[in-house]
Amino acid sequence: MSRKERNAKPCVSFRDDYPVFTDAMKADYTILVPDMLPWHFDLLTYILSKEGYRVEVLHNEGRQVIDEGLKHVHNDTCFPALCVIGQYLDALKSGKYDVDKTAVLITQTGGGCRASNYLPLIRKALKAEFPQVPVLSLNFSGLEKDSGLSMDLGLIARCGYAIFYGDLIMTCYNQTKPYEAHGGDCAKVREELLGTLRKAFDGRGYKKLKSNALRILQVFAAVPTTAEKKIKVGIVGEIYVKYSPLGNSHLEEFLLSEGCEPVVPALMDFILYCIVNNVNDARFYGRKSLSTLVFRFGYRWVYGKQKKLIALMKKHGKFEPLHDFEALRKYADEVISQGVKMGEGWLIPAEMAALAESGTKNIVCTQPFGCLPNHIAGKGAVRSVKNLCPDVNIVPVDYDPSATRVNQENRIKLMLATARERM
Repeated sequence: MSRKERNAKPCVSFRDDYPVFTDAMKADYTILVPDMLPWHFDLLTYILSKEGYRVEVLHNEGRQVIDEGLKHVHNDTCFPALCVIGQYLDALKSGKYDVDKTAVLITQTGGGCRASNYLPLIRKALKAEFPQVPVLSLNFSGLEKDSGLSMDLGLIARCGYAIFYGDLIMTCYNQTKPYEAHGGDCAKVREELLGTLRKAFDGRGYKKLKSNALRILQVFAAVPTTAEKKIKVGIVGEIYVKYSPLGNSHLEEFLLSEGCEPVVPALMDFILYCIVNNVNDARFYGRKSLSTLVFRFGYRWVYGKQKKLIALMKKHGKFEPLHDFEALRKYADEVISQGVKMGEGWLIPAEMAALAESGTKNIVCTQPFGCLPNHIAGKGAVRSVKNLCPDVNIVPVDYDPSATRVNQENRIKLMLATARERM
């Protein structure tokens, strides 16, 4: 074949080699979800089940999961991608699932981070071992339209409420668990509340933000607690290792075992960050379009709900309120431009400053090894945050397949030693 003939040959899309999930598969297929959001997936997967999807969150972990990921993902590529792919492959090889009736789901933000480019990595790994397994994308950026999860405005709104309730349960739990007088009380309360909220999502009761939020606050406030004073430790960083127990070596549990109170910023802050970045594109770069108006409307709706939730927490008085997102933006402006939106961008230094100002002076900045956006906006912004809050105690911790849990915990223990001296 001549060069001219080779050049004339039509290109084949990489998608042509991969199976596509269709609505007809809903009833028969089990959709596997990586264990990324332990505080939120209980409700989110329940909502998807009401839409006819059979969704299961994976909880498999251990060295075998990491090793499965390393077979298909270079250790310098992205630790969260390695964990996610490792969980998928380990689960598919477990014999628990019919691989001919199983699909996997991944979320995408639509930003320039490698997280938005996981699908080719996942597809390549699955093609090598389970070529019949389709990949679904959950995103609001127009990515992977042929493989996206079908979501209308009603479903999006229900997911939004679920995230608010997940954030509130996470916050109240973490502010109560370290001080509970009887071990296990908080876990029981959490399960009780999840059961109540599931019933609310069976109808339209989920929209009653005020009454549902007050119930969460009242039930946690009724848990008997001690009057101990404990060190508060904030957790910020890349979205996966910030929340995922597999990604951060069970960081929240470790801090609890060290007699600390973990302080984890709300997931809705990250959602608002993603929304407002699209609005900022019009302000900074002149990228105005119809979608700009849609994102502006979405931002007002979500931020309005967040303000109501914060007002309820302040009025109740028992728990430290969530961060106000507009306040986070102001903190960011003192450290870094809101145009820095790669990965978690300006949100990381904003959360560090907000934690320090609200009394959480000790902070773990979780970073996947080699994640340049998080090293720049996280570790690189530490000095600027300390200039704003001189008494803040920040330790950046790398998470990667070669880092041992002992080394990670030792770094945190050194930070805690300093915190105890100051205390």
